[in-house]
Amino acid sequence: MALVIRGLGTATPEHSISQSDLAEMASAFCCSTPQQTKLLPALYRRTGVRTRHSVILDSSTNGAAARQTFYRDARNADDAGPTTSVRMNRYAAEAGPLAEAAARRAIDQAAIDPAAVTHLITVSCSGFNAPGYDISLVQQLPLSPGVERTHVGFMGCHGALNGLRVARAFVEADPHAVVLLCAVELCSLHQQYGWNPQQVVANALFADGAAAVVATADTIDRSDDQTTKLIGNGSCILPDSQDYMSWRIQDHGFEMTLSPQLPDLIRRSLKPWLAEWLSSFDLTTDQVPTWAIHPGGPRVLSSTGQALSLSDEQLEPSRRVLAEYGNMSSPTVLFILEQQRQRNMTGPCILLGFGPGITIEAALLQ
Repeated sequence: MALVIRGLGTATPEHSISQSDLAEMASAFCCSTPQQTKLLPALYRRTGVRTRHSVILDSSTNGAAARQTFYRDARNADDAGPTTSVRMNRYAAEAGPLAEAAARRAIDQAAIDPAAVTHLITVSCSGFNAPGYDISLVQQLPLSPGVERTHVGFMGCHGALNGLRVARAFVEADPHAVVLLCAVELCSLHQQYGWNPQQVVANALFADGAAAVVATADTIDRSDDQTTKLIGNGSCILPDSQDYMSWRIQDHGFEMTLSPQLPDLIRRSLKPWLAEWLSSFDLTTDQVPTWAIHPGGPRVLSSTGQALSLSDEQLEPSRRVLAEYGNMSSPTVLFILEQQRQRNMTGPCILLGFGPGITIEAALLQ
């Protein structure tokens, strides 16, 4: 029995900011020397990001600079910006409406009654509150008060792939299950003050967004124009790689560390594991024409392409999503999948993501 994606929806906050505009804005709380101020725009340009959406913005880049009041200029070298409490209060206010927008689009595409949803899976690593946005979805869509809820928390950029694995288990256990999966991340709430190179890179990459999927078992008879089946999931924790990536709760937001050695690790380690995993489906990487690779950053994406001998055309959807939206963490791979579905993707498709561990997560779609 396979899981079938019946609907897929995405959403971003109302306001967006250009990368050049954001670099200028960030210099007020990241830079303390003229040299840093001069270097910051170049670092932002190298990310491959052109625009990002954020819940903290009061206006968009549109002929004039975007505006925000959430992050004040650094008052001194010890200023670390808003406390985690302040950031989480903003998460609690903003996560629900963004998740709802993505979920409504997925439900509309699936052409189902929200009350028919039997299982709700929520995914997030950028905030916590209870009651959370899962309860908001139940109340606002509305879903049945008896819907079974599961949260996939703090798993990083591959969280939606873990959510799909849970959804697959639900439909395999109950062929009548109707699953709504929703991933929402507000990464812009965790901009870090000061000149820590790894955190400056994270500031330059991460953004906000939400994506949702409606899924059922393939035993449910439907005449969809397009169906996407989840055939299998794979996971691998690379040995001795715990220090390559982290995402830790601190007093002033969540702090990302990202080793510059990560691209080389991916280049060495990805293909041997992926080839072995695909062999269980009688496939090789050369037989997979379509890829939805989470763009952790331009070097991570390039190293993935090199490891798997992928063409620029195969990497283009990931690069485009990175350019237009930035790295939204867990929803990002579903944004890429949405673009592939709109292109009427052919043949097997692999969703691929990386997270702390270092963990590789993959999903095989047909």
